[in-house]
Amino acid sequence: MDGHIARRAVRGSKPGRARAIRNLILRSIPQNEYETLHPHLERVSPEWHQVLHHAGQPITYGYFPNGGIVSLIVPMSDGKSAEVGMVGREGFVGAPLAGGLDRSPQVALVQVAAPALRVEAGAFEEALHGAPQLALLLTRYALVQGMQLAQTAACNRLHNLEQRLARWLLMSHDRASSNTLPYTQELLAVMLGTDRPSVSLAIGELQAKGGIKQRRGRVEILDRGRLKKSTCECYRIMQDYSSELEPELG
Repeated sequence: MDGHIARRAVRGSKPGRARAIRNLILRSIPQNEYETLHPHLERVSPEWHQVLHHAGQPITYGYFPNGGIVSLIVPMSDGKSAEVGMVGREGFVGAPLAGGLDRSPQVALVQVAAPALRVEAGAFEEALHGAPQLALLLTRYALVQGMQLAQTAACNRLHNLEQRLARWLLMSHDRASSNTLPYTQELLAVMLGTDRPSVSLAIGELQAKGGIKQRRGRVEILDRGRLKKSTCECYRIMQDYSSELEPELG
């Protein structure tokens, strides 16, 4: 994995938070805690479709994204898979590390590439001992992520594909810095646990309503308001969960 990451140390005249750090968790912790963690942080540039950690294998690094989108995907033995969550600059990839665990049942896959700060798992565990506010924020984030995961499971079971696709695109748009998302129909089918013909029909329905436009290899968000009308209540519920973090991460 390291061979596909451009990386460099976090530099500065002193270990303060630079303007380049956009991750909300890192921006929210006290300065003394940031200084405890700072020596262990490394700037990296994960590539599109890079795996940050595999399901069931040791998590060697945690990542604080500065942007972009990392999908959390559950793979099945028959080769199928489905996305159960996503992480942007609001969060942390490798949440099990905050609870003393070193594995996850999910694959962390980069969907929209952006710079991140990574920390080696052992160094991260040691730094947490001297950073109680960071530990609290990560615990809150992991709990909210778990609630979103449960809501996603219910949504996948109870709501139709058009609603699920609209929710997924809105959540992606919330985390991306562009109205254009690099999503193919094949990728959308994998993320939603369905097949390409079904995704093609759902995209056609959303396009007919004026919410999106699909071009070769990407989806353009044209009208968020119209897209919201096509989604189910799960998008609002997940946004409510995320708002629980705002007093700490805002």
